[in-house]
Amino acid sequence: MRITTSPADIAPSLGDNVAAMGISRLLEVLLVALRLGLTSFGGPVAHIGYFREEYVVRRGWLSDERFAELVALCQFLPGPASSQLGIAIGTGRAGYLGGFLAWLGFTLPSAAALAAFAYGVHEFGGDGGGWLDGLKIAAVAVVAFALWGMGRTLTPDKTRISIAVVAAAALLLTGGVAAQVLVIIGGGVLGLILLRPAEAQPVADAGQRTGAKTGALLIVLFAIALLALPFVARSVDNQPLEVADSFYRSGSLVFGGGHVVLPLLEAEVVPTELVTKDEFLAGYGAAQAVPGPLFTFSAYLGTVMGILDPWWLGGLLALAAIFVPSFLLVWGVMPFWERLRGFVSVRRALMGVNAAVVGILLAALYDPVWTSAVDAPEDFALGAVAFVLLAFWKTPPWLVVVLAALAGAAMAAV
Repeated sequence: MRITTSPADIAPSLGDNVAAMGISRLLEVLLVALRLGLTSFGGPVAHIGYFREEYVVRRGWLSDERFAELVALCQFLPGPASSQLGIAIGTGRAGYLGGFLAWLGFTLPSAAALAAFAYGVHEFGGDGGGWLDGLKIAAVAVVAFALWGMGRTLTPDKTRISIAVVAAAALLLTGGVAAQVLVIIGGGVLGLILLRPAEAQPVADAGQRTGAKTGALLIVLFAIALLALPFVARSVDNQPLEVADSFYRSGSLVFGGGHVVLPLLEAEVVPTELVTKDEFLAGYGAAQAVPGPLFTFSAYLGTVMGILDPWWLGGLLALAAIFVPSFLLVWGVMPFWERLRGFVSVRRALMGVNAAVVGILLAALYDPVWTSAVDAPEDFALGAVAFVLLAFWKTPPWLVVVLAALAGAAMAAV
């Protein structure tokens, strides 16, 4: 008997195979990102190293040239550079859903750990027998180490050092979120006037040239949300909406990596008494002991506020609000990146912004980090030891945090 197969009979099986391949690729993106989220200690620079080893060397999802271009894009944008890099790679591998799953896998482990820690602090109070003081002192060492590294990279000459110092002085004398925004803008203006970048390097892989209309729409949505959320939140007098506005704004204005989010978030949540200074710094210290992006500190803050029930909803709200700008910006700018990075004026302004970011971190090192953590000679001694472990002995940050917490508990017991 002759058996014939029509195109209609074949089509469903082909569709099933394509769907299966799509699901398999999405699952692969999620699992690879989850492994990175469980093992990537050390901050954004270290994360980039982990990403290259996994995505370029081991799996060959993209070339070194394309990887370098995406790194440059994510350094150019405000927000968490390593998370944005993961979003860009996941998007290239499996579309928009792939970008979301790459972010989810990389973010979920640390966000869950910090939300659980915040629940303990909120439910059982901040009296940790000294270990919370140890976490605050660890935060001093971590911020000082970040400032040292960023300063050498982003302020290598006297002009940019001067921009950084002026920015720090302006913030210490004025303070507030508005002052930080003005400092960032001022740094860009000074960079445009005073700085001269090297010649632009040619782009080896043109990459995304399609989706310009979608990209433009996403950039417009980013801007509308940034401008409209403050007015909407205050007009309806809704605390969760105000929190979403604060975290969205922080995620939209942070240049220079995760540590720079510290002063922006502190200005949003501490003066409004949503979070105490001690809770803020204890959580920031704890955030150094978990892998993944430092921006998951937002999950801790949203949880410890206790503004929603059940307890984890506040953490989820803050986490989503601070990362939404990253999705809109990465997906929006990727189609235009090659052309944008070629403008010398853009690179001048960005050099000035980066110098101002160093000044923002310098001001934050003094207030609130130093003023809230160092009260006695033994506090300074512990902070100095933690800094030496980080800077010279290359001790993993999570281990330094654990040791500082144990030392704080021991000092309190004496």
